[in-house]
Amino acid sequence: MIKSNDAIEKALQERVKELNCLYEMARLAERHHNSMSEFLRSLVDFIPLSWQHEEVACARIIFQGETFDSKKFSWTEWRQSAPIYLGDYPVGDVTIIYIEERPTADEGPFLKEERDLLEEIAQRIGELAVRVMAEQELQENNRQLLIERKALQEANAALRVVLSNIENEKKQIYENMQLNIDKVIMPILHALTPAVTSNKLKYIDILKTNLEEITSPFVSRALNHYRCLTPSEVNICNMIRNGLRTKEIARLRGVSSSTVNRHREHIRRKLKITNQQINLTTYLQSLLASDPSIHIEKNK
Repeated sequence: MIKSNDAIEKALQERVKELNCLYEMARLAERHHNSMSEFLRSLVDFIPLSWQHEEVACARIIFQGETFDSKKFSWTEWRQSAPIYLGDYPVGDVTIIYIEERPTADEGPFLKEERDLLEEIAQRIGELAVRVMAEQELQENNRQLLIERKALQEANAALRVVLSNIENEKKQIYENMQLNIDKVIMPILHALTPAVTSNKLKYIDILKTNLEEITSPFVSRALNHYRCLTPSEVNICNMIRNGLRTKEIARLRGVSSSTVNRHREHIRRKLKITNQQINLTTYLQSLLASDPSIHIEKNK
């Protein structure tokens, strides 16, 4: 059956309203891109204008437990609904209602094109919700990152202050220690030197050397870098570094030369320089040098 011009014109008007509805949805989505509640509150009043009998139409949107009603909303039997999904999960629905009876069409008083439009509206609401939630999550993540970044900056600033204070305190401690050594201990050692027997004078020399290096002591550095050394081995290392030979060390410690040699072998093994052409005295002296490079020489 051929439709009349009036029917064709009316059908075209309905299609124009449907297109306007989808266009307005896009415009509202852009305006309320960060709030689903504001978007749905605006949308629910606009949807009825796209139905054939808009003068008696109203709408309700239920989304994640929240309800949005259009103006002059009333619940009647003349209604059609479409579910709203987030992924595969239903989270609400959109419903169109006629508050007065109208002639029967394809689905009660509603057109089949209106059914298609309603389902399209429900689908677009779900799609927009996914985008809005993703954007909100991104904004929240960015906010948390900014908070954490600020906290980290504050922590770094506080740490720099603490480290600076520690360095200043260390410097002050070393300065006070050096002052006490120079003004109190060294004069005592100088006064004691004439009373010390000749075979013990080397101990006085070693003690003076260590006191002069008290702000960067060899023993402390050796223990920090070579914790495997025993106290006796560290003591012998200190003597070797100060130029004492095996026999001198043996005499000062009251042991045999073979005992000192065994200590030297243990020290070389623990320092991982066994069977290497490295002079032990030079190696130990390099620990206090600004450039602690190892001088390789013929082992003596």
